[in-house]
Amino acid sequence: MTLNGPGSRLGHSFMLGMLGVSLATTLFLTGCASAGALSKPDAPQRVEAASCDALGSKAISVKEWVVEGYLDPEDTSKSLQHAIDSASKSGGAIVQLPEGVFTLERPLVIKSNVSLRGVGPTTVLKAGPDFLEFEGPFGGHPLITTNGAQNVTISQLTADQNGAELDANLPGRLHEYLVDVRHTSNALVESVSTRNPYTYSIAVVASSNFCVRGNHTLVTSSGRYDQLDGIHITDSHGGVVEGNTVDQRQGADGDDGLVAQALGASVHDVSYRNNDVRGGSHGSGLQLAVGGHEIYNISVDGNRFRGSPDGVKIGYYDGGTAAVHDVAVINNEFSNLQGPWLNFHGDLGNIVVTNNVICQAGTIMIEDAPGNIVANNGTNC
Repeated sequence: MTLNGPGSRLGHSFMLGMLGVSLATTLFLTGCASAGALSKPDAPQRVEAASCDALGSKAISVKEWVVEGYLDPEDTSKSLQHAIDSASKSGGAIVQLPEGVFTLERPLVIKSNVSLRGVGPTTVLKAGPDFLEFEGPFGGHPLITTNGAQNVTISQLTADQNGAELDANLPGRLHEYLVDVRHTSNALVESVSTRNPYTYSIAVVASSNFCVRGNHTLVTSSGRYDQLDGIHITDSHGGVVEGNTVDQRQGADGDDGLVAQALGASVHDVSYRNNDVRGGSHGSGLQLAVGGHEIYNISVDGNRFRGSPDGVKIGYYDGGTAAVHDVAVINNEFSNLQGPWLNFHGDLGNIVVTNNVICQAGTIMIEDAPGNIVANNGTNC
């Protein structure tokens, strides 16, 4: 995600020679090079996994999607969409997909109370050669979208947007995303692998009560696309992003690994925990992207951030200056970062940064604000 900030307002700074302080100024803390000034805590332990409130579809009846002979992209799209529509009309069901590569001509639209389930990574839904001729509900090209459905599950499959073969640099490219949860409540995206994106890989937009768990995003392209974020939460609240493996940097095009973006509404009450994140060459591990709305009640706990230009940062979109407050960054591991492992500035309050372990990373930069606490962060290389 590419963001432009309003300019840092960093005040007086000093090298942190003691831990356990409430901030009254901006702090700069280096990584392994200044180990003598820091404690050397044990490596952080992963947070005990907790159940998500969002359970997705409660359907228990199974409708097997049967592949009869060869299906071209048009047939596949019509047949699978018909199965989804029928499952929803019956009150909800699990649409069970077999193993295989199934090429789509147009986006799949998940309907209320439906679970779209494969058998694992070997169930592949892939955009076909004419996929870009058909738009999604909001003018983009999502492979799978919920488009206002409630109580939905997308699980145990590979979603391939085919960006390596398609030329997807179109005006509406970023209007919708590879796996697009939008205007939805009670959505579960679990055990989904994304490949060849030309948009954000998994996005939750204007939704509530969601769980994005145990997924794997991957960017391998170079020089084709920009703004290839991994898991992107926009204008949404009440959710968990947990146990995902996010790798935006096997190619050169990747951007932020994780994002919380308050563009048209506040983002609040979201937990990022136990994720393994490598942000792309153009991004960070996690970005709190501020527009005209606040970001608050965010927990960043037990994650591993590695190999990115930056760790966790605040950025600003389109001149936004809204507040970021009540954020906890605790018990994370930051390693092999080119820039700051944490960079917070702007209108802040109640930022808690404790018990994080840093190795071969840059500084911590955090502007003074009421209620800020930085304690027990140190190196362990």
